[in-house]
Amino acid sequence: MNASIETQSPGPCVRMPGVVYPPPEKLRRYVDAGCLGHESLIEGFMAAHAQFAGNLALVGPEGNVTHGELDDITNRIASAFMDLGLQPLDRVVFQVPNCNELLFGWLGCLKAGLIPVCTLVSHREREIGYLANHAKARLHFVQGDDAKFDHVAFARQMQAVAPSLVHIVAARGPARDGALSLKALYEAQDPARARARVLAVERDPFQVVLFQLSGGTTGVPKIIPRFGAEYLYNMRAGRDWFGFRPDDIYFNPMPIMHNFNMVCCTGPTLLAGGAVAITPYLTPESLVGILRDQKPTWITMGGPLLSRIVPAIQSGVVSLQQVRGSITTSGAQKLESMIGGRAFHVFGMTEGMIIYTHASHPAQARYETVGRPISPLDRVRILKPGTDEELPKGEVGEPAFDGPYTIHGYYDAADRNAETFTRDGAYRSGDLMSVRTIEGRDYLVFQGRLKDVVDRAGEKINAEEVEWAVVTHPAVSSCGVIGVRDKVYGERVCACIVIKPGCAAPDVADMGHHLEAYGLAKFKWPERIEVLADLPVTHVGKLDKIALRKLYSKPEMKP
Repeated sequence: MNASIETQSPGPCVRMPGVVYPPPEKLRRYVDAGCLGHESLIEGFMAAHAQFAGNLALVGPEGNVTHGELDDITNRIASAFMDLGLQPLDRVVFQVPNCNELLFGWLGCLKAGLIPVCTLVSHREREIGYLANHAKARLHFVQGDDAKFDHVAFARQMQAVAPSLVHIVAARGPARDGALSLKALYEAQDPARARARVLAVERDPFQVVLFQLSGGTTGVPKIIPRFGAEYLYNMRAGRDWFGFRPDDIYFNPMPIMHNFNMVCCTGPTLLAGGAVAITPYLTPESLVGILRDQKPTWITMGGPLLSRIVPAIQSGVVSLQQVRGSITTSGAQKLESMIGGRAFHVFGMTEGMIIYTHASHPAQARYETVGRPISPLDRVRILKPGTDEELPKGEVGEPAFDGPYTIHGYYDAADRNAETFTRDGAYRSGDLMSVRTIEGRDYLVFQGRLKDVVDRAGEKINAEEVEWAVVTHPAVSSCGVIGVRDKVYGERVCACIVIKPGCAAPDVADMGHHLEAYGLAKFKWPERIEVLADLPVTHVGKLDKIALRKLYSKPEMKP
């Protein structure tokens, strides 16, 4: 179909500096087992577009797009990016909300051989400046029509911070202030010429296909390189696990650039010839409108979003009778009672490993465990935390993951890699798990986290990064950040602070104003502040997060 590279010995033809590639012997084993092939991610999508050209691929209030139309538009975007002088393996910072144009740009980049850097719309100077410089990105892809924030002006500011950013493209809205219009770019391209140029691009299935982000345990997010063949395998394995069909419509309003949505929901659905329901807005009216008008057969909604549509479900405005299933991180049994269809637990990480429950699993396994890995070559060991010592079955420990789609190192992060991977290259997730045998089969049970992160509605917020930001407030001398339980968001960020002598303690609003000026993404701002005379410390003098959690484990009581 194109100029895909096939090598005698699997592995990248060009090794990018800073990228940790899978060991050749492991890669050969995965190829020989049939898990990884000589097909890149975009080739998989192009094959699906060709097979299901007349099927809808994108649906929603902003217009429907067929697989054939999506293929044509993204060919022209790829050609337009080539005309800008972008070369294969150049990096593109994505900062666009869920919308049709996001998928246009993402697939267009893959067709041109460019590497998307999957940031969030809510990221600001600290995150974007670091990531753009670290990845040496050449193009900043932004929204362009957000009435609440001028992303084009922001992108121009980032060009001063990250000089490698020579291009700005607005996904939506007209060209202005040095930013090009995505629509104008692709409408100026000849479709036949664009397709020929795309087919001529050499594709290496064992090369980096995109940079995802880790929540991290130190500082700003780390860059995770994901590779073409393994990412395609990851998506197809999920598609086959759940039996996604060409008539399926998946609705997950979480950011598509998140690994979970991309690899578990959007990607597998498109590869099956199905459609993805998209709305840029998360208002109750917008969510209800998608459910009512598009009638998705698969849905994923976290607690905060689910709470917005419960009244419409209870009143009968929305019927979920057509829903075949839902993928959720927890509460499958309760979710099933609400939607009627089956709910399946997922445990996964941007670094690779995906674990699901399945319709064939016993009810106890489906409701009380996170299931089993999706690949027969996946390996999970439960280790004594901080060691390579494997624990007896049933004991709680830190899982170490290895398999055909799990990474072997973060991008250009030797220190982090040294502490995050076992001696034989398995990834330590920083979670706590155990193995439970049910009806003769082993299932994994999530038992908590070792990593210092706050899980706010699925967003993993690095506590240390927030601490660094909070202590820049002129009244704060020291800070410890923890997650406190919340029935809607799961956890909220709580900043435990010590005030400098003679200063007044900032409240949540004051701290928010400070962090906005500092340039920290809003979803990371503390939503609760507790003032202490001193922060508790361990016997070796380190901040005692366990003590802080004991003090403030309960939700804040409102007067």
